[in-house]
Amino acid sequence: MPDTAYAVTPRPTSAYAILDNQVVVRVSGPSADQFLHGQFSQKLEDVTADYSPRAAACTPKGRAYCLSRLVRQGDDVLLALPAALADEILARLQKYLMLFRGTTMTIDPTARLVGILGKALADQLSTEASQQLSSPGDTLVLDEHRLIRTEPTAEGLDRFELWQIGDLSGSLQRILDQNQRTGVGNWQASEIAAGIAELTSASQEAFVPQMLNWQHLNGVHFKKGCYTGQEVIARMHFLGQLKKSLFRLGVEAGPAAPESGAPIYNGERTVGEVVNGIRYTDGHGELLAVIRHDADFQTLTLAQSGPNLTLLALPYDVPEQKRDT
Repeated sequence: MPDTAYAVTPRPTSAYAILDNQVVVRVSGPSADQFLHGQFSQKLEDVTADYSPRAAACTPKGRAYCLSRLVRQGDDVLLALPAALADEILARLQKYLMLFRGTTMTIDPTARLVGILGKALADQLSTEASQQLSSPGDTLVLDEHRLIRTEPTAEGLDRFELWQIGDLSGSLQRILDQNQRTGVGNWQASEIAAGIAELTSASQEAFVPQMLNWQHLNGVHFKKGCYTGQEVIARMHFLGQLKKSLFRLGVEAGPAAPESGAPIYNGERTVGEVVNGIRYTDGHGELLAVIRHDADFQTLTLAQSGPNLTLLALPYDVPEQKRDT
């Protein structure tokens, strides 16, 4: 998320945002699943027309350089990447793709992501949304498009993603046109409120996926077999070596959004690092940060002399935080 991102107060509870900060990548060919299986933390057999799980791609040392979702469309698999990092991520993956003749990986210029806040619009897009999309990752096929439930905010706001592939039908387009459109910043604020990290150039390769709570978002399959970085990720999981993880925090009024990569302090001691932040129009901010479990969460600051940080709720349970704090 860019450091200049901002959101309105209060956040919209029924709206959609065109996520033009993301690109959709299409992986096609006879070895698409085999290629992705070797690079992402997800079991490709679980990626179906009905289920679109999160996944991470990591370095051999287990450090995440890509966080995404894998979406099945026919024999192809789609994934979304931050536009600012897409070229770099694709260049990394291309080194492995060269081993799979006949398989391609390209940005789909006809595709875009739409973030949906609240159930009303999802129910208008499909009468089956409320019944069939009960858990994060659950997916409905709408022509060539995909409607996917994602994690709610900690305050209980339902959220969805519309993966639009090509033009919408006239009826679907009219539904969007009849609803409120909001900015990308408000969607990014909802991602922070839902505890969903997004990597930036400052945070790539800084964290093992578990430090970003990715296992609690069903983004890591610990029994799928070998992939790049798997040994480090599995060791941390099975030996219980996780000493820091992702927290959501509020920050007092300031002139800018909390900056990705900025240190978190306990007095003179550095105990964490900002992953993403958002500034609201009233001046306050929220952020996601990876912080040591043994930190004193009553005295956290964004700099050694402030501003002060306040611990906020996440919408999912992180047992490691309760065990170690």
